[in-house]
Amino acid sequence: MLDASLRPRLDPVLVWIARGLQQLGVAPMALTLTGLVLGLAAAGAAALAWWWTALALWLISRLFDGLDGPLARLRGGGTAFGGYADFVADLTVYGAFVVGCALGQPDAITPLLVLLLTYYVNGASLLAYSAAAEHARIKSPDERSFHFTRGLAEGTETILAHSLFVLFPGRMGLLAWVFAAVVAVTIVQRLMLARRVLRGADELTA
Repeated sequence: MLDASLRPRLDPVLVWIARGLQQLGVAPMALTLTGLVLGLAAAGAAALAWWWTALALWLISRLFDGLDGPLARLRGGGTAFGGYADFVADLTVYGAFVVGCALGQPDAITPLLVLLLTYYVNGASLLAYSAAAEHARIKSPDERSFHFTRGLAEGTETILAHSLFVLFPGRMGLLAWVFAAVVAVTIVQRLMLARRVLRGADELTA
């Protein structure tokens, strides 16, 4: 929900940092892998209940994740494998962080498991729609490798929710329930969009 409004404000800053990284000869894949390693380290810190360390590692990992795309575009455009690797890394970090939080705060394990399930279904719905839209020759809404669709829970909301988990570990269970509901709404939004857009494409080709 917040990605579309924040990206125009953040992109100039990310591009400025990416230009510096380009001059240093840094490759986009190096940023993707660094973000992945830092995200997994954040999950490990959460599992040990090192909440402030988990928060710092989590936010730094998301900064690296936000830089690989701008750097790839500065170098002439992203590759299909780069987009694939970035998406897999994101889903790996999101899931690992939830597992780490569950280990660090066992009282919240049930809502965190439910949240993990909603992540799984949401990711599946996004990938299935992206593949079907590509097959139907539907134009992608932006320059990214997948057909990312708007929804109540996007990258910004996930970063914020995970930050709140470790900022307020005593409230983690309640926060996880709330965000699971938000992700569930996003799943419904994507299903409704897929039904409308893909059925429309089927009717045009019938």
